[in-house]
Amino acid sequence: MRLTTAGESHGKGLFAILEGIPAGLRLDPERIDAALARRQSGYGRGARQSIEKDRVELLSGVRDLVTLGSPIAIAVWNRDYENWKEVLAPEGCDVSARRLTKVRPGHADLAGMLKFGTDDARNVLERASARETAVRVAAGEICRTLLEALGVRATGYVRSVGSVCDGREYTFEQIAAGRLSELCMMDRGTQAQAMALIDGAKAAGDSLGGVIELRVAGLKNGFGSCMTYREKLDARLAGALMSVQAVKGVEFGLGFKAAERPGSAVHDEISVREGTYVRMSNRAGGIEGGMSNGGELVVRAAMKPIPTLTRGLGTVDLATGLPATAAFERSDVCAVPACEAVLEAALLTELCAVVLERLGGDRMDEIAERYGRLP
Repeated sequence: MRLTTAGESHGKGLFAILEGIPAGLRLDPERIDAALARRQSGYGRGARQSIEKDRVELLSGVRDLVTLGSPIAIAVWNRDYENWKEVLAPEGCDVSARRLTKVRPGHADLAGMLKFGTDDARNVLERASARETAVRVAAGEICRTLLEALGVRATGYVRSVGSVCDGREYTFEQIAAGRLSELCMMDRGTQAQAMALIDGAKAAGDSLGGVIELRVAGLKNGFGSCMTYREKLDARLAGALMSVQAVKGVEFGLGFKAAERPGSAVHDEISVREGTYVRMSNRAGGIEGGMSNGGELVVRAAMKPIPTLTRGLGTVDLATGLPATAAFERSDVCAVPACEAVLEAALLTELCAVVLERLGGDRMDEIAERYGRLP
């Protein structure tokens, strides 16, 4: 299975080709739209979310809401394109208008301009923007539908925003049922502190990041492999999550805390219950030796603060070579809740690819039967 996306932040739309989804999977566009809406929600989001009301359009690979086994083409159209087509239209436009040369620290602007040989950061930032993730969320919901048909479910929550952290531990079911709408956190008191921190950052012209925790339940043993590094499940999932804009760190289970403890307090002891091997804890986060071990996947990702600040950081204007204040493009103060929705989609997409590679099959009934036979 392979996902390819295209499109610019203020272009005509975002598009994806999802190859390898088997025939016979029934889709629900309303469910995909609900996921797109969750990606646009959250305390601390910017004005762009009041312009765009994302909806999915399935262009091919589906008939009567059932997949055909052919590539699925997906579109999420940009309403804001009407305000930008004179600057960005592929058919011809005024490329001298709305140029951006006061490059923003922490963004792709400068590195991209030097790499691609352009004197306008807009040729870089329009694709580098996290707006691209809208169509990834749509594709991720298709992958979620497939995995749920096998009994594999995913959820997640915002564990921290800036310096405000929820140190409690929650079960999968608690997370799935208890996420709060404002910041996708679990505890109202902690969330109130995080919202106050966001208000302070907004007043200071600053931005905030945070940590998202993801869980996957129902994944059986043996997905991924210890035989080659390319097949390691944790490596593949980490790569998928790190591909999401602004994500700077990924850990599984204990993660970095494992480096602080002795082995006796890190590794999960094994026992037998009613003829089944079980682990007495889940410090590994459901992955050992690059393979799923039948336990719940526990993954955390760190999102850095948005690099576009209203107060601007010091930079250089590439048009003049002189010191300047970085340009401001309409942006968020905090997009951690949106990142949670995107990370779920990225995790589900890569996990779906791993599952299909092992099971094979062209039809959902074949795949479900093969998954059911796994120990």
